[in-house]
Amino acid sequence: LLARLVEIQYERNDAAPERGQFRVRGDALEILLAHEDVAVRVELLGDAVDRLTRFDPVSGTEFGKPSREILTPAKHYVTPGDKMKRAVTAIRAELSERVAHFELAGKLLEAQRLKMRTEYDLDLMEEMGTCSGIENYSRHLTGRAPGERPNTLLDFFPKEFLTVLDESHATVPQIGGMYAGDRSRKTVLVEHGFRLPSALDNRPLKFEEFQEKVGQVIYVSATPAAHELHKARGQVVEQVVRPTGLLDPPVKVRPLKGQVDETIAMCRERIARQERVLVTTLTRRTAEDLAEYLKEAGLKARYLHAEVDAIERVEILRELRAGEIDVLVGINLLREGLDLPEVSLVCILDA
Repeated sequence: LLARLVEIQYERNDAAPERGQFRVRGDALEILLAHEDVAVRVELLGDAVDRLTRFDPVSGTEFGKPSREILTPAKHYVTPGDKMKRAVTAIRAELSERVAHFELAGKLLEAQRLKMRTEYDLDLMEEMGTCSGIENYSRHLTGRAPGERPNTLLDFFPKEFLTVLDESHATVPQIGGMYAGDRSRKTVLVEHGFRLPSALDNRPLKFEEFQEKVGQVIYVSATPAAHELHKARGQVVEQVVRPTGLLDPPVKVRPLKGQVDETIAMCRERIARQERVLVTTLTRRTAEDLAEYLKEAGLKARYLHAEVDAIERVEILRELRAGEIDVLVGINLLREGLDLPEVSLVCILDA
């Protein structure tokens, strides 16, 4: 039973087991399930299972005595023994070929590095059923041909489904760029003997492959790019009224000259009406310097950027809403999801 648990990637931890681990206490085996926050106690009587009990792993409270329990693998990369043997044979054949290639090119260091690393991985795969970075051997484990499209979560979808690409002007280039970025990084590893060439097939989908899988798509964007407009063939539906019911604020473009002094004057107007102001700048340094300058001018101001930790950010936004600060300066303040009804003015400097 323990050997089978290890085979499906459960780990033994007799001290403080976590999800996906198990421990043995006398004639009882406690398994913390990988797929839910529940533990199962298997009580043995000789070589037979006497009783199964489900319990809370934190409190120890028992809440069920099932007659059977199905354990799913603790990790994604679980391969049946026969497939693993075939994969190991195929990996060894590729390794011999690649080592010979490096030796012929006079790259002895790369040949030695690849041989040592791959042999170590193969030993672990044969003994433990897994190794660190096993996904790089996924082509052999799944029996795919070189260059064949990898399996993804999209393969679990039915034939007819609708895909909604939110912020498509940013999402579409990201989908296209994932394959190129992954390929570039892995090619370096392959050329220097860190990975076998088959590692290149553990990759994201190419953009064309993604398009073939998704079928019907709705692109959602305030600024659609050429790709979306071409695909829509002129059938663009404009969302005129926002679902929030909020009106678009009037936009006023002011001269660059004297922008800081004008910002201070406008801030004072708003503060007099018990309202708040957001000021957005180009860089972190500018945000910090401007916040300091506003303080010297007598305004209650603070800055907000990525180096401020998440808990402090929430506290700063609370202070802004409560009126403890009147002006918030940052570089990425104009993001969706900010709910600040007290703010009546947003100043975009160097726009």
